[in-house]
Amino acid sequence: MAILEAIELVKRFGPVLAVDGLSFEVGDGEVVGLLGLNGAGKSTTLHMLLGLITPDAGQVRVFGLDLARHRTEVLSQVNFAASYVDLPGPLLVHEVLDAFARLYAVRRPRARVAEMIELLELGPLRDRRMMDLSSGQRTRVQLAKALLNAPRLLVLDEPTANLDPDAGDRIRALLSRGSREGGGAMLITSHNMREVERMCDRIHFMAAGRIVATGTPAELAGHYGAEDLEEVFLKVARG
Repeated sequence: MAILEAIELVKRFGPVLAVDGLSFEVGDGEVVGLLGLNGAGKSTTLHMLLGLITPDAGQVRVFGLDLARHRTEVLSQVNFAASYVDLPGPLLVHEVLDAFARLYAVRRPRARVAEMIELLELGPLRDRRMMDLSSGQRTRVQLAKALLNAPRLLVLDEPTANLDPDAGDRIRALLSRGSREGGGAMLITSHNMREVERMCDRIHFMAAGRIVATGTPAELAGHYGAEDLEEVFLKVARG
């Protein structure tokens, strides 16, 4: 079953064609990577998939439902994290998570917040203001926020950005385990090729708003005669 379907998506910004007839899907229990150079159209694609901007053409279907017509029902089961999104600076970590838990209509919000604080090892940060956290600490709070409603579709833009190698490794293991044990699906963008190789079942490379290569990490490496995904990325990026 397809959790997410992007069907012939098109988006223009004035004379710039940012996304050009893009189609792909993410299946139940699958982790899919969306890769490409800066300016390839990845962020625009994510924003359309999350209902933040409207496609000029094409359709987004989530859980088999048209996002444009079933927005509230769909988005209640989706969540998103990105290191570049700021959470309210003056609030304490537990206040931020509590506010989002209530916004997401999570049952027993305080218990769920406590669970996420333990899961993401945020206990020592619980009573600190967001503005006083390091970039890596803010990334962990973002991930805790994104997991609050146990989303069936989790969209992550550079999920381990700003994390040290140890924290990044533990977060990747946590996300991979959660996806495979808890069901649902994940769509990830990242410039960390080792992260993508470890986490993703399938990968789509974008260039100029289109998908130009698709496959598992092993399939892509074999097709391009590359030793690893980083070499594949360079070959795709350089045409």
